[in-house]
Amino acid sequence: MKTEAAKTEAGTAENPPPKPPEEVRLGGLGVSGGFAIGQVYDTSEEVVEIAHRAIAAEEVEAERARLQDAVLLSRRQVAKLRARLGALPEEAEEELGPLLDAYAQMLGNSRLLRGARKRIGEEMLAAETAVQEEAEAIAAAIMAVKGDDKAGLARRAAEVREIARRLVRNLTATPFRSLRNVPQGAILVAETLTPADAATLEPGRVAAVCTEEGGADGHTAILLRALGIPAVMGCHGLTGAAARGDQAVVDGTAGSITLFPSAETIAAARDGLAAQARERTRLNKLRRLPAQTTDGELVELQANLEIPAELPVLEQAGAQGIGLLRTEFLFMNRQELPDEETQVEAYRAIIETMGEHPVTIRVLDWGGEKDMEALGEAVPLAPGPNPALGLRGIRLLLKRTELLETQFAAILRVAHAGDVRILLPMVTVPAEVAQARDIYEKVARRLRRRGETLPDKLPPLGAMIETPGAALAADAIALEADFFAIGTNDLAMYTLAVDRSETDVAHLYDPLHPAVLRLMQFAIEAALRLRMPVSVCGEMAGNPAFVPLLLGLGLRSLSINASAIPRVKQALRGLDIDDCARLARRVMEQSDPAQIHELVNGFGAPG
Repeated sequence: MKTEAAKTEAGTAENPPPKPPEEVRLGGLGVSGGFAIGQVYDTSEEVVEIAHRAIAAEEVEAERARLQDAVLLSRRQVAKLRARLGALPEEAEEELGPLLDAYAQMLGNSRLLRGARKRIGEEMLAAETAVQEEAEAIAAAIMAVKGDDKAGLARRAAEVREIARRLVRNLTATPFRSLRNVPQGAILVAETLTPADAATLEPGRVAAVCTEEGGADGHTAILLRALGIPAVMGCHGLTGAAARGDQAVVDGTAGSITLFPSAETIAAARDGLAAQARERTRLNKLRRLPAQTTDGELVELQANLEIPAELPVLEQAGAQGIGLLRTEFLFMNRQELPDEETQVEAYRAIIETMGEHPVTIRVLDWGGEKDMEALGEAVPLAPGPNPALGLRGIRLLLKRTELLETQFAAILRVAHAGDVRILLPMVTVPAEVAQARDIYEKVARRLRRRGETLPDKLPPLGAMIETPGAALAADAIALEADFFAIGTNDLAMYTLAVDRSETDVAHLYDPLHPAVLRLMQFAIEAALRLRMPVSVCGEMAGNPAFVPLLLGLGLRSLSINASAIPRVKQALRGLDIDDCARLARRVMEQSDPAQIHELVNGFGAPG
């Protein structure tokens, strides 16, 4: 005889058990590949309804003051997001950094704020109404521009609307969506997800993301790819069909989410997850293998480091050192400049963790476009209309030598703990290296008089080659520097006059442009003639398709995002140096970027 519980489970003839819901498959755009199985966690942001509100003449100044308060609060929020960048993968930082810079510019003396203030005074509108209407007018004007780059125009209009949205929420004291409580392994479902939202996600916590709106070319999609979170966007009808707690399967490659998945669908997804795990395992095994070409040429694969918290990732990836330690993390999100002792402890911890592996420490690379409160207070320099071309990098450090002396002193005091190198940012002429070396040696003499233990031979002092001027003067700079590190991101930007955060011109950014490659070749050959170490520490080095060309140009040291090391190692272990050299010769004979891309992408293809 069945128990009451068993009867309930089995049902009765009069009351049969409810049928399980049938599988529902919704299609969208697969913007980040991979499989996920989990429960839906739906989230939405409270909509702010803005009525067209007029004000009286005597309220104008008060409304402008409200707007200014919202601007200041928005700036602080954007600064907090920027402070979080160091905890994100480098690809995510490269995508979100320029976007946050664009946000910061729109929160300055921008067309949006000028127009909103004007509407408050001339049209007698409340601040939130003025912001909303001005943003929509700007967005409409952007979308009305004729041209083929519709996706770029849409991104630019979305950026304006996003800043307006932030201002309006701050003006109306409407809370922002919080994603802190997303359960472990959940599939996040929402109508839309902003780049700022995506930046707060934890890749190890969220299994996948699915939204009703969005496209493959937007900032959010790019961020999700960088974070490695499977994602489907543009999935119409999603929020109406999915409820919190529903089981779901996401295929970020095919671009689908399946609700109430059948046993067959779950089994197929598990097969996909197993294949992903096998690929990760295969790449992880490369950690113990040498970074060596088929003809025995060894290549140094080092990692770029944003913050100390990334150190375990470097070890897992098999990095042979740190080719670029960005010291900006010491200066961000703090109200006072880090003193010598603070820096000593930070550098010592990193150097000792790396053991015998080299650590290249780049001294502070700061310009007016970077939001560092402590530096803003201590170095009150106006950023100017074009911060990228102003007082930044080594220019600033040679003007405010106390900053450079403190960093040099802290690095020298821990240099005996490992293999340390020091890198100067934004060098453009040999004299800058010579001036920095004079300060470097002066600091060393002062420390020795003080009784500090320093290496007999001071750590090498190198120069970043990241401007056309530095590349063309590389033979002269090489006489002053001990090594070169070529920063391909900035080199391409300055050479092509393209800011990747400007959607109107972002498509023109191309590290394989012949002008960029010739500048790189000039700098590499200048170093090799003097038998001086030279490496690349930009995004190019992390792209396996570009590795044959870089090796063919003579490079044997690459510094990349740690997560890219296994795939780069896998690529170079199948290369022959003579083949790479032949590719480089053919590429350097070309003047057409399209032909260069065809040669690089077709290298090693059958036929």
